[in-house]
Amino acid sequence: MIPDRPFRRQTHGVAQAPACVLAVLSRHPEDTPPKLQLEKKSSGEHVNVKSGDYGSFIGRNAFAPASGSEELLDPHPSVVATKFLSRKESEFADTGKQFNMIAASWIQFMIHDWVDHQEDTKEQEIVAPESVAAQCPLKEFRFLRTKEDETGSQDIPLGHRNMRTSWWDGSVLYGSHDGALARVRTGKDGKLKIGQNGLLERDDHGVAISGDVKNTWAGVSILQALFVKEHNAVCDMLKRTHPEFGDEELYLHARLVVAAVIAKIHTIDWTVELLKTKALDIGMHANWYGLLGKRIKSWIGHTGSSLLSGFIGMKEPINHGVPYALTEEFTCVYRLHPLLPDDIVLRDITGKRMIASLGHQACGALVLFNYPQWMRDLPQTGTDGINRPNHVDMAALEIYRDRERKVARYNAFRRNMLMIPIKKWEDLTDDKQTLALLREVYGEDVEKLDLLVGLLAEKKIKGFAISETSFFIFLLMATRRLEADRFFTSNFNAKSYTKEGLAWVNNTESLKDVLQRHHGNLVDKWLNARSAFSVWSA
Repeated sequence: MIPDRPFRRQTHGVAQAPACVLAVLSRHPEDTPPKLQLEKKSSGEHVNVKSGDYGSFIGRNAFAPASGSEELLDPHPSVVATKFLSRKESEFADTGKQFNMIAASWIQFMIHDWVDHQEDTKEQEIVAPESVAAQCPLKEFRFLRTKEDETGSQDIPLGHRNMRTSWWDGSVLYGSHDGALARVRTGKDGKLKIGQNGLLERDDHGVAISGDVKNTWAGVSILQALFVKEHNAVCDMLKRTHPEFGDEELYLHARLVVAAVIAKIHTIDWTVELLKTKALDIGMHANWYGLLGKRIKSWIGHTGSSLLSGFIGMKEPINHGVPYALTEEFTCVYRLHPLLPDDIVLRDITGKRMIASLGHQACGALVLFNYPQWMRDLPQTGTDGINRPNHVDMAALEIYRDRERKVARYNAFRRNMLMIPIKKWEDLTDDKQTLALLREVYGEDVEKLDLLVGLLAEKKIKGFAISETSFFIFLLMATRRLEADRFFTSNFNAKSYTKEGLAWVNNTESLKDVLQRHHGNLVDKWLNARSAFSVWSA
């Protein structure tokens, strides 16, 4: 049991619970040692669980709907998965040149930094009904339920704990608790472990040595290895410029630098490619630099206005009166498994083959009937990276998870976001096949439509790889992750990062810059796209 204080809820509809500090760098000002403004905590239980940290409650953007256990299987998740999600053979829909497999890998890399629901010890079984059983790779499967804990709130009495830190702190590399941290560090010059071949080291069980290894794959491991190299390169730079720093100081400063580089890439590179419009390009750069832009901000510093100078470097974090956490709704809109193809095409390139292959291959489109069939019979691993005995139907499981965690269904979700709900199926789509299936599975009751189905069925705004509904949550939480964090606001300074560390962050504008540092020949020869996240030309 991790003790906590009660939930707090504000009028804008976000409810979060404070959480404990088990990660290496505390994001909480009251924990700041006077010398370094950096914090190391030992593992173990704490009297107060602080917001955003390992073991904190996952928040909500709206109150959970009242629902009974009978709604968990209405309509049956296996039916929904088979009728609306499952990809037919040779019918893969891709994103064209907009988004590649590095981009698909990146978002899982980020999710492994942000959120993972605590599991219960109780198992749940899903058995496919006869009507679709022949089309289901798994006729039945078992999985661990999401664990519920008492929150201490009258408004939201039960909640789910996050087994990752919600902060943008690089925990996908460093771990969310002390056990993972000890596993990845070398104990010398602040560095992290990396194999001589430039890939992640593996332990005696064949499990990668990295901060987060649950349900990982090669695309995520490649990015983890890349940013371990980035961390170690920052350590080398800091050791040259600050020979007085020991292992701990080098590690702590380098971790801040790398976490900021990752956050910056996601904000002004990955998201810009995801929402490929001029307005969003300006908007995401304004989140980081403000409307005055990088050159003026570098010249005059932060003006004190987030509009003019961005959220980075503000005098104080902004919490809007609510402790920081990521939310259940945020988790739902990041269900992006249709991005994954049926096969990854490996190119015959000497060395760095996986990076080049991921760069040249388009990822899947976020539409109906495009969920990878192989993910309907998927092996699982635990937080220790060891395989679990049961395979799962991921498409059916995702439908079940949203219901189990009491996330509003599509129409109610839109109302909660102050968006116009649909009144009839034709408001959602004009595709005749989809309309017929919607009536077959849901009847005429548009209120029963599952969130994931609705998100994938929506017509996209031109340039957007995601739905309009998802975009609302993306936009809200993209800002929240930056403005609520002191290491992106009041502590984004030379005292925390070092002067050289700040310059490293400021001079890095894209993933392409990081790849250039560590795989320069590969970039010079093959990466001819503006962004490393869009498809590299052959």
